[in-house]
Amino acid sequence: MNIEENDIKEIINVSGGEKRNGATTLMCIRWVRGNAWSFQVSKDVTGEIGKTAALLCTFTHPHKIHDGVLTAIWRIGEAYNGTMVFKCVSHSSNDPCKTTISYMNKFKLLGNPRNNNISIGIDNLTWSDSNKYFCRVELSTDRHDKYEAKSGTRLHLTAPPRILNITVGLDRHRGFHAVCIAEGEPAPSLRWIDPMNNSHNTFLTKHILRHQMSTELHSLAQDGKYTCVAVNSHGRAEGSVYFFKFKSGSGNYLIIPILWAALGIKLLLVFVMLGVAAFYRKGEGILLHCVSVVAILEESRS
Repeated sequence: MNIEENDIKEIINVSGGEKRNGATTLMCIRWVRGNAWSFQVSKDVTGEIGKTAALLCTFTHPHKIHDGVLTAIWRIGEAYNGTMVFKCVSHSSNDPCKTTISYMNKFKLLGNPRNNNISIGIDNLTWSDSNKYFCRVELSTDRHDKYEAKSGTRLHLTAPPRILNITVGLDRHRGFHAVCIAEGEPAPSLRWIDPMNNSHNTFLTKHILRHQMSTELHSLAQDGKYTCVAVNSHGRAEGSVYFFKFKSGSGNYLIIPILWAALGIKLLLVFVMLGVAAFYRKGEGILLHCVSVVAILEESRS
C-alpha cells in the first residue's frame, strides 16, 4: 500500500540547516499515514563536487516487531516510477541489509533499516548526481506493505572554480586571441590579466553549459604570460598561457615560415631514418647470403 493524497504532511523547519559531510540539510518533511506510518526526509541537500553527500530518510511503521524481509530502495527523477539507484535487502532482524543495486558503486547505506533508518551516502559527487531522490520501504507482511515518500530530496551541487582549458589562436577577425574555459557552481566570473599585470574584464564571456563559462581576449599585442582568473563564492582559480610573436627586421611575422621549416626538418629526419633502416636490412640480407654460401662450401669440402 502506498501513501495516498489524503495523508498528513508535516513540514519541519531546521533553522540554519545542518551540515554533514559537506552536505547541508535545509528542511525536513514528514509524511504520516494515520498513526501508523511516517517518513522523514530532507527537502534539500547541498553537496560539493568530488565529495560525499548524505540523504536522510527515517520512517516508522505500524508493526511493533518485524522480523521478516525488509527492502530499502532509492529512486531518482520521480516517485514510484523513477530509476532505481540503490537497493538493499535484509531477510531477518539479525541479517544486515545486503546491497543488491548501487548505481556505479556510488551509493552506500548509512543507516540501519532495522532501526527505521535507510539514509544513504553518495560518494564522489559529479554533475550528473544533481537530481531528486525518493526513498521507499517494503515489508514482507501478509499485506506486503510498501511505502514511499512522495516528497523527495533535491540534491544541489556546488563547486569551486576550475580552469579546464586555455588556448591561443589566430584568425583574420580576432587576430591573435586567447580562449579560457572554466567551470564552477555557481558559474564563475572570468577576467584576464595581461603581461603588464593589467586586468581585462571582457564582455566576450558566454555560457557553455549551466556550470561552464568561456571567455576570449582578442588582439594580443604584448609578449609574455596571459592569466585567466575564475572566481565564485567558493573560491578562485588561475590558469596561464605564454604567448610570443617572432618578427623579422622589417616587422613581418616569421611564425609561418618557421613552422614550415620545422615541418621540413621533421620530414627530412623521417626520410633519413627510413634510408638507414633500408640500408641495414639490405646489409643483413647480404650477410645471410654470404653465411649460406660459406656453409655450402664447408659441407662440400667434408
